[in-house]
Amino acid sequence: MEKIKAPVQIEEIIRLRIGDVVNVSGEVYTARDRAHKRVIEYLEKGMQLPFEFNHGIVYHCGPLIRKSNGWSVLSAGPTTSARMNESTPEILKNVESIVIIGKGGMNKAVVDSLRGKGVYLAVTGGAGALIAESIKNVKTVHWEDLGMAEAVWVLEVENLPCTVGIDARGNSIYEKIRRSSEEKFRDHKP
Repeated sequence: MEKIKAPVQIEEIIRLRIGDVVNVSGEVYTARDRAHKRVIEYLEKGMQLPFEFNHGIVYHCGPLIRKSNGWSVLSAGPTTSARMNESTPEILKNVESIVIIGKGGMNKAVVDSLRGKGVYLAVTGGAGALIAESIKNVKTVHWEDLGMAEAVWVLEVENLPCTVGIDARGNSIYEKIRRSSEEKFRDHKP
């Protein structure tokens, strides 16, 4: 089992291969559709982001959070990463290294943009309450005006179990499975 801790360095990312099991620890930023859109707006205007995606870990997640004597995470399941396909390549132009966590994989443009600088880690959908157990602290929140699910939450995680779905060499476990199933279907046609 591999381990990754934020801030991530390119040497850590390059060694990972699709299918590797990885435990993630350290600071993680949640970001969904509207947060990605706002990041793009900031980048286009040359504005400084209130958080640092470079060398960071971005989790495609809209957590369910309760405020009572501080913040606590009730559930933190992944959202479908393909929803961020359009914005992610532009964001990746502005980072040296990155880890993205989500479910369902991402398109070829993202796979190509991750080459030499990032990996995509998959977590199990429907396991939000279990994933929340890996979250030890809510450090802060940015862009609360976007709403709870769309705000950027800065979470301190410990040993969040993931699987490498896309590696920094341009390999995608999703594409590998798709090709394999097409071959099996072709071989078994009546």
